[in-house]
Amino acid sequence: MPTPLHSEAREEERERQAGFACRVFCCAGTACLSAEGEAVWESLIDARATHGLKDKVDLVRTGCMGLCSKGPLVRVEMADVAPCLYGPVSAMFARLIMTEHVAPALARGDEFIRPEFLASQALPSDLAFFAQQKRVVLSRIDRADPERITDALAHGAYVALAGALEKQPQALIDELQASGLRGRGGGGYPTGQKWANAAGTEADRRFVICNGDEGDPGAYVDRSILEGDPHAVLEGMLLSGYAVGASHGYVYVRAEYELAVRRVRCAIEQAREQGLLGDAVMGSDFAFDCKVFTAAGAFVCGEETALIASIEGQRGTPRPRPPYPSECGLWGCPTVISNVETLANVPRIIEQSAAWFRSIGTADSPGTKVFSMAGRARLAGLVEVPMGTKLSTVVDSLGGGTKTGRPVRAVQIGGLSGGLVPAEQLDTTLSYEAMSELGSIVGSGGMIVLDDNDDLLDLARFFLQYAVEESCGRCAACRIGTHQLLNLATKIREEGATDDDLVLAERLSETMQATSLCGLGKAAPRTLMSFLRNWSDLVPRKETSTGGDA
Repeated sequence: MPTPLHSEAREEERERQAGFACRVFCCAGTACLSAEGEAVWESLIDARATHGLKDKVDLVRTGCMGLCSKGPLVRVEMADVAPCLYGPVSAMFARLIMTEHVAPALARGDEFIRPEFLASQALPSDLAFFAQQKRVVLSRIDRADPERITDALAHGAYVALAGALEKQPQALIDELQASGLRGRGGGGYPTGQKWANAAGTEADRRFVICNGDEGDPGAYVDRSILEGDPHAVLEGMLLSGYAVGASHGYVYVRAEYELAVRRVRCAIEQAREQGLLGDAVMGSDFAFDCKVFTAAGAFVCGEETALIASIEGQRGTPRPRPPYPSECGLWGCPTVISNVETLANVPRIIEQSAAWFRSIGTADSPGTKVFSMAGRARLAGLVEVPMGTKLSTVVDSLGGGTKTGRPVRAVQIGGLSGGLVPAEQLDTTLSYEAMSELGSIVGSGGMIVLDDNDDLLDLARFFLQYAVEESCGRCAACRIGTHQLLNLATKIREEGATDDDLVLAERLSETMQATSLCGLGKAAPRTLMSFLRNWSDLVPRKETSTGGDA
């Protein structure tokens, strides 16, 4: 059970929050901050002081509220009154929210009629973007202050850890294996099997690593979770460490994610102060501590063996597997590496049970998946849906179709490792198996919506150029193959494709997928090849063929 310090902090925060007549939540995720969200926050503080409402109105900065295309976002909550979400909010409008909504409502003591200019900025309460989500990982990201651990505690952080410390480590491994949780970073490998492998390997030391080296174009799931709910990730690492017998962990985050790095470091410091990290976690015999390792931004370091090399101070290049990191990882020790979203799922599973987790999603792909919807989506942002949800539901219902009003032509899903899904196949379910059948993957959750004016060949060339720049160069299949495919795609764009060009593209793709050392080279051809196969009518053609393979 929780230590007295842990329980006391939780209850004190709950009592503090209950003492306010109104709570106003202001999004402080990267998307809203980049749209002058800081000025919105300062305006709310100033307006609250002007009206003398400091003792009645609690102002809370949260992580990403999800609807990034309408940010900055502000949500007003009062007892017995439906919450009201405003967006986009300017600094001046934030003052009006406090002056024309909050202050009059508190004065009346009941629901009031908002002025028309306020109602015009209020988002519909039944918006499908929110109504059709199933929030598990994101359950408190828009409700708790990521820089105040007591707020996280009040919303259930570290409850799973408290219960787990009263069980045997093997019980946690069994529960996670029973849950069927698969890695949310791309490959979908069973997380419970990683735990079992690491725990079953003889070693003096073991490690846990959070892989936050998110680099796929259009993906910002991991960044948003680290920014908005770092304690879910830390608790996942603690549970992993207890299960496998690890005493130290690393949160590997790319240095470009400055806000995520700052908030994770803040969370680690506050967790130590609360006795949740250190030599006696929650007063138990379990010792675990962790620190942030900032990466230089190489895409290939998202591959787990390259990530390990980077932490060890070596050049971040992949190595052949086996042995796998769960058996021989950081400094030759068994190492459990999981991505951010995977770790954020762990506390929910341990607290709620494997059966609960399996009640969501499909038999082979249980649970939910978070996606970052971008591109032409009318309502772009962060969404969480059960595995098995149709892609069309996410794009058309949650995303509201395209902001241009034009038909969807394709959805690029899975980042560099994924491919283009044609509009005709949008009824495909979002699951590991269904995406694999389409030649794509669920991946880290990047989802780029494209309309019928978008040039898919140019998009494919962009992804190939990205692969060329990010290839570590260790294996010839990737080092040379990405250049050759990019040159071939450029030739097709400028001169048109011959039959020989298309045959050569297929052969290059097959060779890279079969012989590349890591996932970067294996996945690099996917976007181009999915375009060539699904949109043959859009492929520029050259009438004559010169023959030959080069």
